[in-house]
Amino acid sequence: MPRFNEIRQWAHDRNLIEGSDRFRQMVKLVEEQGELAAGIAKGNEFLVADSIGDMVVVLTILAEQSGLDIEWCIECAYREIKDRKGRMIDGVFVKESDIEA
Repeated sequence: MPRFNEIRQWAHDRNLIEGSDRFRQMVKLVEEQGELAAGIAKGNEFLVADSIGDMVVVLTILAEQSGLDIEWCIECAYREIKDRKGRMIDGVFVKESDIEA
């Protein structure tokens, strides 16, 4: 049940698209990232879920400010990663091209 259209409408209704800018949304995204880190560090699963959701909202607004649809951005990212090969190194997926570099 994606809510991207509702998020865009909510943001337009509150003048977050035209009344703000990408820099401020990027700062907001970093703020939410900090809350996510705090949630993970504290084992607070509600804060983790809330922070992830907040980051999706901010990314949706940022995409809209950039003249992009978040759905299209996700599709582009998926097309880029869907056939990606690599391996886990110390718990982090490292793409094949970075291993060979």
